[in-house]
Amino acid sequence: MRSSTLIVLAMFWLCPVTEAPAAPPAAAAASADPLESARWGDMVKTFFAGASVVFDARVKVVAPLIAEDSLNVPVSVDASELPGVEEVLVFADFNPILPVLRFQPMKARPALAFRLKLQQSSPVRAAARTADGVWHVGGAWITATGGGCTAPSTGSGSPEWQERLNQVSGRIFPRTDGGERLRMRVIHPMDTGLAPGIPVFHVEELSLGDESGAELMRIRAYEPVSENPLFTIDLPAEAAAGTRIHARGRDNNGNRIDAWVTQ
Repeated sequence: MRSSTLIVLAMFWLCPVTEAPAAPPAAAAASADPLESARWGDMVKTFFAGASVVFDARVKVVAPLIAEDSLNVPVSVDASELPGVEEVLVFADFNPILPVLRFQPMKARPALAFRLKLQQSSPVRAAARTADGVWHVGGAWITATGGGCTAPSTGSGSPEWQERLNQVSGRIFPRTDGGERLRMRVIHPMDTGLAPGIPVFHVEELSLGDESGAELMRIRAYEPVSENPLFTIDLPAEAAAGTRIHARGRDNNGNRIDAWVTQ
């Protein structure tokens, strides 16, 4: 009996020990959400299925801790400390419409400031995809009284937007680092389609280019972007557009945006 026990023990120690396979990056990220959102797992499935996802402090989301107006919540996203950013996706975990906007920085910095609507308190996140296909995620919790996505826009009840629809205004400012900053607004009601009797109506595509025709940034906006979208874009010195920037795009009804923003 003792002999057989020793043989069994010897076989156990001679057998190679295999470790459990490592969890894929997306699963690891889902179980380690620094914002502890109950919906983070759903966000992974919705936006990053099969992709590598990491939480990264270099992707910064700056927003108020408490939103004074759920229809106009100021948010700035900055992934400029991260090399090789090809695309940035912004989304809100608890909004009825999850994606807020996407942008491709092209020649601009991978940074964008804008305003969004929140239906309730929620993490607002930015995910920056680098050239290796990895999504780097940062975010911030925003406490909101809510109702931002289901409230009708003020523009939808006014005849003014019909006269000024997709009108662009803005300015180009010099930066101390030699680059430029563009701040521009597009007149549009940006209706989500969630308010009773008001169909979805929002700016969908926006492309910014310099005088030579080179594209500086491409923005894909979704319904939760606030009414009369206001965007702030930074251009490094090597990509400074000069005295004019061409803004072109359309809304989901096919109405065109075509304007020049000057210094």
